[in-house]
Amino acid sequence: MSKSVLITGASGNLGGAVTQKLLSDGYKIFTTIVPNEKAPADERIHAKVVDLFDEHDCAVYVEEITDSGDDIQAGVLLVGGFAMGSIAETNIGAMDKMIRLNFYTAFSMAKPLFEYFEKRGGGQIILIGARPALKAKQGKQAVAYSLSKSLIFHLADIINESGKDKNIRASVVVPSTIDTPPNRQSMPDADFSKWVPAENIADVISFLLTDSGSMLRETVVKVYNQA
Repeated sequence: MSKSVLITGASGNLGGAVTQKLLSDGYKIFTTIVPNEKAPADERIHAKVVDLFDEHDCAVYVEEITDSGDDIQAGVLLVGGFAMGSIAETNIGAMDKMIRLNFYTAFSMAKPLFEYFEKRGGGQIILIGARPALKAKQGKQAVAYSLSKSLIFHLADIINESGKDKNIRASVVVPSTIDTPPNRQSMPDADFSKWVPAENIADVISFLLTDSGSMLRETVVKVYNQA
């Protein structure tokens, strides 16, 4: 049986790099797409429109994959978004938007994956954190974003505690500034060499899925480079 990974956000800048790396590692990829998004042409990538705000829709997708005979070893949950805003500039609407985008999309897929991993005897969930959620100095200028991302770390802790005797583990990868075309366009005067290429983050995720990486527990990987 081929190795399989479920990726959300595979069409993004980071998601594209992660997908290509895991394909090169020999994984079969299952991914979610949004309505009207073109599915990848690669036959090794199986895409379906899934509402990541709907836990039932996510559960159905996991069930469809596994009922067809594919065995998901890991979920790499990449969907998210960013917004600036100090405390004075942040309201409940902004908070709700960030929590939905950064936390609900992760939780809705992590839940059915965890339930499947309980049945199969183990599995791994990889989540994307954010440095502003760990550093108040940075978080104070992106309050809704940093608070929403802080929930990701708590979710990982809960998964690790709940899966401790079930060989289920969660890791959080924390990039600094990812070197992407949109980030370069928005910060043209920055020193791009200090940023983190998406391909290097993909390498870290790839390592976490190896036999050596599977020995790690309660893992928070800070991929900061010099940024």
